[in-house]
Amino acid sequence: MRTIWNGSISFGLVNIPVGLALATAPKAKQSDVSFRTLHRECLTPIRNKRWCPTHDREVLADEIVKGWEVAKGEFVVVEDADLEAIERSDESRSIDITRFVELDEVDPIYLDRTYYLAPASAPAARRPYVLLLEAMKQSHMGAIGRFVLRGAEYFCLIRPKGDALALETLFLAEDVRSSAEIEEAVEGAEVKKAELDLAEQVMQSLVGEFDPAELHSEYRQNLRTMLEAKLEGREIATPEPVPETPVVDLMDALKRSVAEAQGRKKAAASTKKRTAPKSGSQKPRRAPARKSA
Repeated sequence: MRTIWNGSISFGLVNIPVGLALATAPKAKQSDVSFRTLHRECLTPIRNKRWCPTHDREVLADEIVKGWEVAKGEFVVVEDADLEAIERSDESRSIDITRFVELDEVDPIYLDRTYYLAPASAPAARRPYVLLLEAMKQSHMGAIGRFVLRGAEYFCLIRPKGDALALETLFLAEDVRSSAEIEEAVEGAEVKKAELDLAEQVMQSLVGEFDPAELHSEYRQNLRTMLEAKLEGREIATPEPVPETPVVDLMDALKRSVAEAQGRKKAAASTKKRTAPKSGSQKPRRAPARKSA
């Protein structure tokens, strides 16, 4: 596995050599197709120029600085040297674990980017990796730590994922927005027991195991189909507009949902019963006819 960073997990007097590898695509997006901006008349890619409206000319790269806008049209200039001075110069290449926590205590809203922690190639260095992995799996614990990557400080959660260790970078507390406004809005809403019972029946009718293969983007598939059709000069079928969902009574919607779920179950059971072979229903095989002399 290709790693983008190599260091070690450190807690107490223990050091476990690891490598950091990407677990997901570089950027989560709806499509793996990238587009260029073209001039419609000649289909030439458009160039984006850095233009100064005050001097009415293009600005070169070495003429550009960063600025923090403190008021309308007023900026504080920040040089690259100013940013480099406050960047962490930590070259220890260590993921320092500060504490172990129950995995259920970590709200998923704090999880940002997922990486794999790959063990070192030496067999002797793999034993502590496996030891930490098995200890975390049995105790259902995760490790909170911090490390420096490319001059930037990150907080992270290390957790077991199957027979591997995964590292999740964490959002800072100040970056997670509060849900207090939503909680206040629904605080006065009351739910009747009959509605709750029906809602639980609908949920039970849809219970199943998580299957990552079901996470399939129809948009991405339709985009590819459309591009291939354009490339071959074929006519593209326009999809039918999705009708708006009418507003219905909550209890009526729940009852209809339960009825539909029960109907699907009966239909599936009936189909399974028809297709299953009946015992003793197989016809006896006829003996082959004798050939005449």
